Amino acid sequence: MDEQLGKELEQAQEIYKLVVEFFVNYSFQILGALLIFMIGLLVARKVSAVIFNFCQKKELDITLSRFIASATKIVVLVMVGIIALGKIGISITPFLAAVGALSLGAGLAVQGLLSNYGAGLNIILTRPFVVGDTISVQGVSGQVKEVQLAFTVLTNEDGEQITIPNRHIVGEIIHNSFEYTLAELSIGIAYSEDPEKAIRLITNCLSDLDSVTDDKRPQVGIEGFGDSSINIGIRIWLPTQHYFALQYEANRRIFAALQKDGVVIPFPQQEVRVLNETIQTSVSANS
Repeated sequence: MDEQLGKELEQAQEIYKLVVEFFVNYSFQILGALLIFMIGLLVARKVSAVIFNFCQKKELDITLSRFIASATKIVVLVMVGIIALGKIGISITPFLAAVGALSLGAGLAVQGLLSNYGAGLNIILTRPFVVGDTISVQGVSGQVKEVQLAFTVLTNEDGEQITIPNRHIVGEIIHNSFEYTLAELSIGIAYSEDPEKAIRLITNCLSDLDSVTDDKRPQVGIEGFGDSSINIGIRIWLPTQHYFALQYEANRRIFAALQKDGVVIPFPQQEVRVLNETIQTSVSANS
């Protein structure tokens, strides 16, 4: 037992000596590498912030600005890492060879993830939409809240967040209405009423709606002719963040304006006529 304990103590002493020798020989290199990396990290953050502010001054899209700033930060950190590893005598050539060999297998394993990143890069560079736009794709719609390399986040008036992998966006048909969503409303008036009067009343009651701007005026006109009514169509652009609230307000105003001026809004009805001749003929035939 004592002999085994002595061997373990000797091994521990050897390990201790190796650790001490390592820190004696390489302590300054390690400290230098850590110092270089810390300074490089600060420089990377500063350069990233400067690039981002420069892009914003040039009025570049916020998504593209963030991507350029992040890519710049990564490049600076990689360069600093290479310098720091060289400071402690570690060559990165074998490391790069190993990474290259592993990347082939890893690429097959994460093919879906890589396709999302590729699609995200395509979205950022081509910019079919930007943060704040309202898009419809793959049967969902909402306002773009965030564009990442792997996914895009949409939000709606209810505060729901919809996350779409970017590979399901690129190559699909995208409807982009920017920060607005089109509301198509309709109301029927009696055939005895003057449609020009109804159109004028509806236009006036919507003229001061919060969403109305000079370049997006409501469109009001005769949409069609129903069985018991002249159908008045209304097309109005509403901010996506307040779409339903403003749609309900528009409907309320339209109904109140027509009611106030006595414009009749008919309900669906049918006339059923019974001809006496037909009844008498049928009775005679049965008898």
